[in-house]
Amino acid sequence: MSTDPQAVPGSEVGAHAVPDDKEEVYFEGSPPVRAFSGKMFGSVLLGLALIAIAILLIHKQIGPWWIWAVLFLAALAVQMIPWLDSKRVSYRITNYRIDFERGLLAKTIDTMELWHVEDLHFHQSLMNRIFNVGNITVLSKDETMPQLELRGIPNPRPIYEMLKQRVIAVKRQRGVIKMDPG
Repeated sequence: MSTDPQAVPGSEVGAHAVPDDKEEVYFEGSPPVRAFSGKMFGSVLLGLALIAIAILLIHKQIGPWWIWAVLFLAALAVQMIPWLDSKRVSYRITNYRIDFERGLLAKTIDTMELWHVEDLHFHQSLMNRIFNVGNITVLSKDETMPQLELRGIPNPRPIYEMLKQRVIAVKRQRGVIKMDPG
């Protein structure tokens, strides 16, 4: 039999109790590219316009060859904008906190504890409903991040519902009560 107190769930060592509630991840990752449908549409139109200009210049034999090449490369590069936009942001939503990571080369991570959350807001436009993505806005008492917009969350409704329940549970667990002024 093990005498290690860590091996027995619920046992205590001094003032530290072994936690019985593990962190559960609800969502982890970047928004899918389909969440940026407006930017996808715009980048396709801009790319087609650049290609049309390059073809017109080639047809009329206007300018040197490298200008045509630059226009074709720019048309290809513009197509990467929605993908880069989706990869510059990452979320980790758990039953205790939300980690918000942003940046492509340099990274910044902010954490919002769920017991700080005051309110949640869910929004899903028609296009978002078609692509099964949505936005969850988190309003909190956190001074550094009073509002966090979680954009382009795939299958967002169950995550929103779980967050609502977890905010209540975590506040009860910590003994946080809401006082209405009046």
